[in-house]
Amino acid sequence: MASTTTDTETELSAVNAVLGAIGQSPVTSLVFDNPEISFIYNLLRDANVDVQNEGWHFNTERHIKYTPDSTTNKIQIGNDILKMDVTDGWTKRNYDVVKRNGYLYDKYDHTDDWSELSADGIDLDVVRLFSFEDLPSVFQRYITYRTSRMAATQLVANPQLVQLLAQQEQLSRAACMEYECNQGNHSMFGLPEDSTYNSYQPWRTLGR
Repeated sequence: MASTTTDTETELSAVNAVLGAIGQSPVTSLVFDNPEISFIYNLLRDANVDVQNEGWHFNTERHIKYTPDSTTNKIQIGNDILKMDVTDGWTKRNYDVVKRNGYLYDKYDHTDDWSELSADGIDLDVVRLFSFEDLPSVFQRYITYRTSRMAATQLVANPQLVQLLAQQEQLSRAACMEYECNQGNHSMFGLPEDSTYNSYQPWRTLGR
């Protein structure tokens, strides 16, 4: 029996979904000579950045080691880094870091010179920006609905349509929150990473 395959969401398919939501015909390619296509594409890109800026399980990485360049003693921070902080920065307040002029800057010592670091470097928790195609499906849908609502607000004089798209946006965000709760393994106990904890399970009492 043949398996079922699902085409991956792309920026083109997302733009076409937005066009369909506002009553426009789809396009076969992203041609930015068309001002409407260019406008919707920019809305999609902005929505993608705004959503990922929140910092979700899929784009947050902890304990990423950064070491200074041997020549400049600076630590370069890539353009794909949306947020960053020192790992365990609430308890280890040796540095207060931000990105400045493309490099890691310490607000405590007012410098981007990291020559004082040992060979171990510095561990950072970072929020990365991924391309639309690399996002989990629920986030692709959320960003597409969010873009549709923004496009309808600015391009279509139809309050009812905007309201309908806003409802779809809210539902898709709820799906993102469910994904976050299921995948994030969050705990109110503050358990350390790479650890194991077996909580009390009442149902086991019935098996005795």
